[in-house]
Amino acid sequence: MKWIKGPQMAVVWTVVRIWLGIQWIEAGWHKVADGFDASGFMKGAIANATGDHPAVQAWYAAFLENFALPNAGLFSTLVAWGEVLVGIGLIVGAATIPALLAGAFMNLNFLLAGTTSTNPILYTVAIILLFAGTASYYYGADRFLVPYIKEKFGKKGAKNVEEGHATV
Repeated sequence: MKWIKGPQMAVVWTVVRIWLGIQWIEAGWHKVADGFDASGFMKGAIANATGDHPAVQAWYAAFLENFALPNAGLFSTLVAWGEVLVGIGLIVGAATIPALLAGAFMNLNFLLAGTTSTNPILYTVAIILLFAGTASYYYGADRFLVPYIKEKFGKKGAKNVEEGHATV
């Protein structure tokens, strides 16, 4: 399994990461540009929580009905901008791990809401890239940002621990 994180695979993971980023940009940009209202999607998911074999679990429908739907404006904004920002992060290779986690979390929620579409594929690709670790952003901004952030903030945290001031 060591080969998955090797530098020779970094080119492959970069192509896959950029492809995934493009998928997110394409999914989110029209939502930002044209306006997006997730309330219809939420109502449809809630309606699919009934019957003998519901596509949406009762607990998730309850979450949508009691929390997400009353805050549909906020969720609409979070989804639209979240998709665009995940796409930008993945294409540039900046904040790659947080972008992959955010994208996978959105895919999981879309799946829980009963929407299959491309979500299983995008979710699986995000998980694979998470397993690839640093090879997923070797050719990206994080290759330079991660060491810089670790150096800039790591020394301060290490110094505080040495002095007996644990940072939480």
